Amino acid sequence: MNDLSLYLVSVLIWGSTWIAITFQYGRVAPEVSVVYRFALAALLLAAWCLLRGLKLRFTRREHGWLALQGALMFGINYVCVYLAEQRIPSGLMAVIFSLLAILNLLGARLFFGTPVARKALAGVALGIAGVGLVCLPGTGYGAGSLQAGLGLALGGTVAASLSNLVSQRNQRHGIPVMQGNAVSMAYGAAFVALYCALAGRSFTFDASLHYLGSLAFLSVFGSILAFGAYLTLVGRIGAGRAGYAMVAIPVVALALSTAMEGLRWHWGLALGAALCLAGNLLVLPGTRRPRLARA
Repeated sequence: MNDLSLYLVSVLIWGSTWIAITFQYGRVAPEVSVVYRFALAALLLAAWCLLRGLKLRFTRREHGWLALQGALMFGINYVCVYLAEQRIPSGLMAVIFSLLAILNLLGARLFFGTPVARKALAGVALGIAGVGLVCLPGTGYGAGSLQAGLGLALGGTVAASLSNLVSQRNQRHGIPVMQGNAVSMAYGAAFVALYCALAGRSFTFDASLHYLGSLAFLSVFGSILAFGAYLTLVGRIGAGRAGYAMVAIPVVALALSTAMEGLRWHWGLALGAALCLAGNLLVLPGTRRPRLARA
């Protein structure tokens, strides 16, 4: 697939997964749903790799990096996302998550020494101001719920950004995307399963078509296809420039949240979303392809 195809796959699928996650709520604890999602995705992706003759053997060092990627990307990130969407609308969650592009830029600068253009710094300021406006108190959401949802959303975004940088490092060190994803998803599922066991979460299951349909969509499309496309894009053009997807995804998510969740628009949400998107647009053109040192 060319870069444009990878970009469109990421945007269209992930733009719809925000609303699909809400179909998982009910009898199954959100954290347990994360385990089911990525355990199923890991099994399906590993089976595909084996059928294609792709080796799943990695060194101990590579397993360590894949475990870190899995814990951040498929563990902490998604536990925060699932818990956040119980408290705030999925469209609002997607807007906050668009800060990923800004965090990718700052992370690339911090860890890899990637130069940052001055214009990108203005984008950082706009993005932060936009999220502040989106989350103004008195905008129709309960203060406690909003604060908790915001904290979880930001935590998940930071974990996702760190995982992007780890994935970029892994690909530059020769770890293939699909095989690496299969293993890191398994690590992520195991990490969350351990957390659930320690936290006393019950591993119940919902056999309804509502739950099974959303689980299948999130596992196959939202996990295998979208992550495969996006992380391939990260490897080709870098985590910073791949973050262009984060500009368009909230647009899709906001439209679906308005239509299906009755998202209540207010001046803070409209202006804040616009500032977030504008900030990302300023940030991304100022990102250069990073040079990664071997570690």
